Amino acid sequence: MSSGFETTKRSLQRITQRIDIKDLIGKIKNKTEIPPSNHFPFEAHNSLEGMQKRQQFLSSHTGQRFPTLFEKHCFDAPELLNGNCENFIGNAQVPIGMIGPLHVVGTAAQGDFFIPLATTEGTLVASYHRGAKASRLCGGITSICFLEGVQRSPVFRFRDMADLGQFLIFALERREQFNEIVKSASRHAIIQDIKYNIEGNQLIVNFEFFTGDAAGQNMVTICTDLLCKWLVEHAPVKPGEWFIESNYSGDKKASAVSFTHVRGRKVSAEVHLKKEVVEKTLRCSPANMVQYWQSSTIGVIQSGSIGAQGHVANGLTALFIATGQDVACVSEAAVGITRMELTPEGGVYVSVTLPNLIVGTVGGGTGLATQKECLEMMDCYGDGKVQKFAEICGAVALAGEISIAAAIASGQFAGAHQKFGRKH
Repeated sequence: MSSGFETTKRSLQRITQRIDIKDLIGKIKNKTEIPPSNHFPFEAHNSLEGMQKRQQFLSSHTGQRFPTLFEKHCFDAPELLNGNCENFIGNAQVPIGMIGPLHVVGTAAQGDFFIPLATTEGTLVASYHRGAKASRLCGGITSICFLEGVQRSPVFRFRDMADLGQFLIFALERREQFNEIVKSASRHAIIQDIKYNIEGNQLIVNFEFFTGDAAGQNMVTICTDLLCKWLVEHAPVKPGEWFIESNYSGDKKASAVSFTHVRGRKVSAEVHLKKEVVEKTLRCSPANMVQYWQSSTIGVIQSGSIGAQGHVANGLTALFIATGQDVACVSEAAVGITRMELTPEGGVYVSVTLPNLIVGTVGGGTGLATQKECLEMMDCYGDGKVQKFAEICGAVALAGEISIAAAIASGQFAGAHQKFGRKH
């Protein structure tokens, strides 16, 4: 994370334009304790009275009114947001566009789907809609969800490796008891695998769970906490310290470990684009499209990125917001591989593989009114729907990769953003 001389010099010049450096140094050196504020009306569980107090506080504190945030688009019953948001004050308006029909051929997703995408980025919906159209003209997108698993990775610290070894042997011999402990915390969680990672006197235990139709982060945290406490209580050697998460699981970050296995749902999607569809609908030649993708893959490798894809985060973020997913999980869900190659018939074969789709169709934000309706639009709300939703996510990502590759390869990219992405 180093910066060159000229870059550092320019940055310093910009800082000095904003503030006197000596004054800033003085403020940093002379920081003193600031007593906690007793005025802000904190509330862990939302109520109408608490919401109104916070709104009044903000208006008084800032000297401004926020009629759109506080009045026009606000939940009538803030208590419905308990478990979703603390200190509730109002709603953010995010417009929702629609693409489709997107035709999917999967193990759970079958047929045409109209997809809601919540975004403020002009051109995004138009781009994904074009990819959906092109893929449908070629028979649709095959999208298969074939691996599932959510991890939590606690770390235990011992005096030495001898103590660690005794603890590990105890854990290995009690594997069958873990399932009963998990059952006491969740009706849905099942331990699928346990991996052990030793580093000196530290032991990382990577618990992998099946989480049903939920995204599962809270579920695996609660179950893992019980397992850890049971181990610490019953093991012949106690760790000096232990932490519920070692930062090894890949939660909310791009991780090489998750990339090579699965975190959430692993989906692979493919389509064979016909030559005439590439030329007429995407307005690009198959050869140019594939050549661009080969060049861009070399570029992304040189950048040090985990995975190689174009803009999967665009479509997944928009779909996650619309359907009540944990949007921060896009940081891991967007890690994947896109591949393009010419077919013997002169068309283009395109595939997208996403090993880290953290998605759910129950729990979290999926039950809120508009988010539930967006899931229902695709028949993806409730129990027994998560594999279907994951396969749709894979197909959406593929539609976006098709469109952006064709746009850049044919020189349409800047013009499309000029047309759709700017205010007129």
